[in-house]
Amino acid sequence: MKVIIVGGVAGGMSAATRLRRLNEEAQIIIFEKGPYVSFANCGLPYYVSGEITDKSQLLVQTPESLQARFNLDVRPNHEVVAIDAVNKTVTVAYDGQHSTESYDHLILSPGAKPFVPPIDGLTEATNAFSLRNVPDLEKIMGVVEKQAPKNAVVIGAGFIGLEMAETLHARGLNVTIVEKAPHVLPPLDEEMAAFITKELTANGVTVRTSQSAVAFKENGKTILLEDGSELASDLTILSVGVTPENSLAKAAGIELGLRGGILVDERYETSAKDIYAVGDAIVVKNQISGEDALISLASPANRQGRQVADILSGMKRTNKGSIGTAIVRTFNMTAASTGLSERAVRLLDKPFAVVHTSGKDHAGYYPGATDIHMKLIFNPETGEIYGAQGVGQKGVDKRIDILATAIKGNLTVEDLPELEFTYAPPFGSAKDPVNMLGYVALNVMEGLTDMIQWHEVTDATQSGKVILDVRNDSERQQGQFKNSVNIPLNDLRARLHELDQDTEYIITCHSGLRSYVAERILKQADFKVENLDGAFSLYHTVLPEELDYV
Repeated sequence: MKVIIVGGVAGGMSAATRLRRLNEEAQIIIFEKGPYVSFANCGLPYYVSGEITDKSQLLVQTPESLQARFNLDVRPNHEVVAIDAVNKTVTVAYDGQHSTESYDHLILSPGAKPFVPPIDGLTEATNAFSLRNVPDLEKIMGVVEKQAPKNAVVIGAGFIGLEMAETLHARGLNVTIVEKAPHVLPPLDEEMAAFITKELTANGVTVRTSQSAVAFKENGKTILLEDGSELASDLTILSVGVTPENSLAKAAGIELGLRGGILVDERYETSAKDIYAVGDAIVVKNQISGEDALISLASPANRQGRQVADILSGMKRTNKGSIGTAIVRTFNMTAASTGLSERAVRLLDKPFAVVHTSGKDHAGYYPGATDIHMKLIFNPETGEIYGAQGVGQKGVDKRIDILATAIKGNLTVEDLPELEFTYAPPFGSAKDPVNMLGYVALNVMEGLTDMIQWHEVTDATQSGKVILDVRNDSERQQGQFKNSVNIPLNDLRARLHELDQDTEYIITCHSGLRSYVAERILKQADFKVENLDGAFSLYHTVLPEELDYV
């Protein structure tokens, strides 16, 4: 069996090494159009920041090491420029020459390429770069180390954009982020992304949302935004997303799908017989919605590469799709998500409910505990978990990984309180934040609580509902809801006579726990009440301008 793999890195190299472990006799050739066949592209921003000091640490394997350990024929700087699916050959360009190589099976792992927006003057901008591979990194470092830039602009506030904003700030540059969406981290919902915006601004990064660059002037030294304002830039990073690298497949007549992604079946085979595809270039199924999706992440690419090698070796494997679990660090905060956002669920017209919780990464009485803000999106009729998001300084990765596993394992919100985790005060809480999400969601499903969301408060108060704040007086110094009534929770039973049975109340505290207790007290006293989901801690992060401050 002769297998040709086009493209290395995650998908291609996982396929090659797994195939070799299963088949010592197969002839395996990897053509990589760039100089590096196996590198840690997710680690590139951390070399810019200086956290990774040796660039060789980013080079996972070399052609020589792959040959020695796996007997792989790795050919860097070899670009496959054409596929003849009928005669099962590829045309390869190297050093100005073209050659032809036959195959029994062909695996395409071309990855994705940065999306370059059609902005006036961009082609003349000598200081504008994307970051996708090691040569890109070398260009950026050439500017950082040799030209002493002062001002940097990052266009796009996705995961890579935020990483680059942090790393350039660590290099001492004044950094401005420009994002077309209404908030940073568009994969997250607005209120969860607000915590990251707060962290960026607290560290001196300027955030410009609902804006896009419309022109580059002076060879990129000046950037014109759509509102007419201008930004000075010595270094610009373009991070506005990626698009499947499909040119080779398209020219070969292979069927394409969503946004030009390569269509594959459950065995990763394309519309052309014996041609397979994996990684960022392919269309996958979102396991939750069942819809086509493009999920450009390292973990799915590695899994797909391994699975296609299994399939070529006669093993039963199927492409089950992905749920898109991702994480990013921004200064001292971490944001992570898995599954569908609330926005995505709304577009699917599915029944859904949302709960927010605020807890600690470990026992609050043990030193060093920090806040974790969690969001769960689920079906209130069946308990199916659609997605989750988390923001905090520590422990976010653990909780989102657990919830991603729950989704993959078809667990429901009813199962979350039953999950058992290791517990000691330095590591967690007896009721873990994941357990708490389950408890709150069950309360919603079983009718023990009626939630109102942060974005519904203004309309509700304008219609006559009154906010009842059960925080203590000292807490209200941090900010208070306008025209609210304040009765601390511990005084509530003795002061029920101060409330009007005909008034509808929205109860809030700091995190939502005390307000739930108040809700139960008031409902059993025949008051009409709702609990503000996420409470003050969420509301004052998203809408601080709507509060009064002493």
